[in-house]
Amino acid sequence: MSYLDNIRTFVRVYELGSMSAAARDQRISPAVASARMTQLEHHLGVRLFQRTTRSLSPTEQGTIFYEGACAILESVEQAEAGVADITENPRGTLHIAAPLGLGRRLIAPHIPDFSTKYPDVTVRLRLSDRKIDLTAEGLDVAFILGRPEDSTLRIRKIADCDRVLCASPDYIARHGHPMSGGEIDKGQHNCLNLRFPGAPEFQWELKTPSGAARFEVRGRFESDDGDVLTAWALAGAGIVMKPTFEIADHLQSGALIRVAEDTPPLPVQLACLYAHRRHQDPKARLFMEFMIARMTAALRAP
Repeated sequence: MSYLDNIRTFVRVYELGSMSAAARDQRISPAVASARMTQLEHHLGVRLFQRTTRSLSPTEQGTIFYEGACAILESVEQAEAGVADITENPRGTLHIAAPLGLGRRLIAPHIPDFSTKYPDVTVRLRLSDRKIDLTAEGLDVAFILGRPEDSTLRIRKIADCDRVLCASPDYIARHGHPMSGGEIDKGQHNCLNLRFPGAPEFQWELKTPSGAARFEVRGRFESDDGDVLTAWALAGAGIVMKPTFEIADHLQSGALIRVAEDTPPLPVQLACLYAHRRHQDPKARLFMEFMIARMTAALRAP
């Protein structure tokens, strides 16, 4: 086991707070991760973590070493980039995250082309509609819909994406066709909502004749998977708010119909996030430029 591998594993154990989670992230066994920590502690002559059968927490020495370890790994990345012909032949692993609908429709289809162009770059794509922690999860780039809460991250806006409120013809036949958010706000309709741990109460921000307004919405169905909400809407379960690019085919086929068109949703920002220390990573920059060009073209397509 190399000293550098031990440091990489230590950083992920520290950030994830779990030996098993770090092992999964590094694609090694928990036994190997534990052995690397034992070797590192023996080399340094200090304990880096306090371990019990149920918990793991860094010692004071572990916290001090973490800062230096991050600097070591960043220096290695910069050194490797400096000696490689990075524009023509980037190499290494990229950790990318995106919401489910966005990732499936606008990112995943283009990764094979990126891999063909840059065959020495490995892409690990994580798709989830939950909120992500770029630093804690060791991500290089995250694509998001909305605005980030973490002001320490760099953000690059890609586009404003139109959204739509829609429901199936069957739902409209049974419950009526609301013309505005006011009708939905009265609780007369079942709204399909994205819910994840820590999510705020549901409010839809809509355009009204007097400007933007927030409407409280209610519904009996919730999920942390946006595609599940689309499936429920197609099945006639309620009204859903979705970016237009996610459901364009369903709107064109008539499987879903726009509702509340007098008060349409405000657009949502599509952007990519990356940490300051990733700004100098050439392969991350190449991936962002490649995907931004592909996503922009797809959003502009009729």
